[in-house]
Amino acid sequence: MFIDNCLLVTEKALNLQKIYSEKMLLENLEKLAKDKQKENKKFFQRLKKRTPKRLDLVMQELHNKEFKQTDCLTCANCCKTTSPIFTEKDMERIAKHLKMKVVNFKEQYLRVDRDDFHVLKTAPCPFLDENDNMCFIYDVRPKACSEYPHTNRRKFIQIADLTIKNTEICPATYRIVEELKKKLS
Repeated sequence: MFIDNCLLVTEKALNLQKIYSEKMLLENLEKLAKDKQKENKKFFQRLKKRTPKRLDLVMQELHNKEFKQTDCLTCANCCKTTSPIFTEKDMERIAKHLKMKVVNFKEQYLRVDRDDFHVLKTAPCPFLDENDNMCFIYDVRPKACSEYPHTNRRKFIQIADLTIKNTEICPATYRIVEELKKKLS
């Protein structure tokens, strides 16, 4: 009984330590990522010149390892700070789910950005419950949300610039890129 209680206390302490260190990383993430930006750009430029045949496999492994220990609901920084791109299919699916006409959905929630993409008018995302970081439209969320942070996609090297940008937003992406540099350097 005593040992079980000690193990439980130790486990709780480790969980609190993990939450604290995750919070500290998130608070400093943008600065950390910007400090590494030049290094990351050089790293990915080298990778683009001589892309390892196994890069996608390595990325898949790093992604899977990271997301075994990362709970996006403790963070939701992507939902709080950025907007996904909404495709026509996304807009139709979400509008139907909300029992709205697509034109009304676009009017209420979206704007067209300088690259001519449909994005959210506001941040944080209007579909994010900030009390628990749950998404009100999770089952019909945009494709860009379901694939975020895109670190496990095929032909990963094609989105190197996006990945560098995502290191400023997503702690998991930051850690994946740091692990990738260690693994391939």
